[in-house]
Amino acid sequence: KLNYYTPDYETKSTDILAAFRVTPQPGVPPEEAGAAVAAESSTGTWTTVWTDGLTSLDRYKGRCYHIEPVAGEETQFIAYVAYPLDLFEEGSVTNMFTSIVGNVFGFKALRALRLEDLRIPTAYTKTFQGPPHGIQVERDKLNKYGRPLLGCTIKPKLGLSAKNYGRAVYECL
Repeated sequence: KLNYYTPDYETKSTDILAAFRVTPQPGVPPEEAGAAVAAESSTGTWTTVWTDGLTSLDRYKGRCYHIEPVAGEETQFIAYVAYPLDLFEEGSVTNMFTSIVGNVFGFKALRALRLEDLRIPTAYTKTFQGPPHGIQVERDKLNKYGRPLLGCTIKPKLGLSAKNYGRAVYECL
């Protein structure tokens, strides 16, 4: 069985590093909660599967390498998790975020979980092609200069009148 809590692990410059604020369920040690996050967000699953023996999961697993209490919050901890680059598809922000936070917020070991920080190594950012053209082309297309370009989803997504939708958009600017 893989151990996802590895306090002796030394992070690599190529690891993606995440800091999660965890609130374990009563009776669950913080190390177990951190290990559960590392497992669920990488190679772990809630049951044993026959395909586990077909590859070296140790190469791909996330590792909770440090736990520290949150000052002033006796039931909360910061769990630091390192992920190897081999776990992720090159050039895919969607794959990375889906893996790290897509399925970890609702399992039994935790009462609450929040991603607090994420370090993406240069080795991974270099796999992103970026936009097909630069910011100047975007500004020219939009005819917007001298201010930030922002994007957001107005909430609620449905039900606003045109006037109120326009007002909400205006307030975002």
